[in-house]
Amino acid sequence: MRKLYKVFLLLIFLSVFELANGQDVKLPGLDPSPADIAILRESRNADPHAKIIYSRPQKKGRVTIAADNGALAPFGKLWRTGANETTELIVYKDIKLGGVDIAAGTYSLYTIPGEKEWTLILNGKLNTWGHFAYDDSQDKYKITGAVKSYEPAVEAFTIVFAGVSGGKSTLYLAWDTTIVEIPVEL
Repeated sequence: MRKLYKVFLLLIFLSVFELANGQDVKLPGLDPSPADIAILRESRNADPHAKIIYSRPQKKGRVTIAADNGALAPFGKLWRTGANETTELIVYKDIKLGGVDIAAGTYSLYTIPGEKEWTLILNGKLNTWGHFAYDDSQDKYKITGAVKSYEPAVEAFTIVFAGVSGGKSTLYLAWDTTIVEIPVEL
């Protein structure tokens, strides 16, 4: 407990120091693409229907996120849908994603970005890094989502389930000025 207290005080000190100097403080071991979780549930205390575990790469001033060539998520090419380990979708209760019935289970989540729509691929090969071990023979479902332009630009790649009402929600994938929308039914 005493060690945790010291770490807490150190973090407070570094935060104050950063504000005072107006400079970034780099702590060793911090991931530049931190992990996050998007959870789909009907209400705050309800059991989840699904969750997505992913890492959030940052734009960091890079101009091209989703485009034809030289982009971080290039059009027409398989993308890991985040950073680091392959993004994972865990479905606890059957759902409908983009009009497609998805059975309860665990899937790797890949995307193929496009200018007007993105294809989401739910794959059965689990516990992989990035898209390097992708095996299309393990594909279980393919779902498309409409692309919209979004301002202001989103700095960190973000996945969220939003607007749960009447057994319906929307899955959003957002980065830079691109947002992908996929309807969800519980």
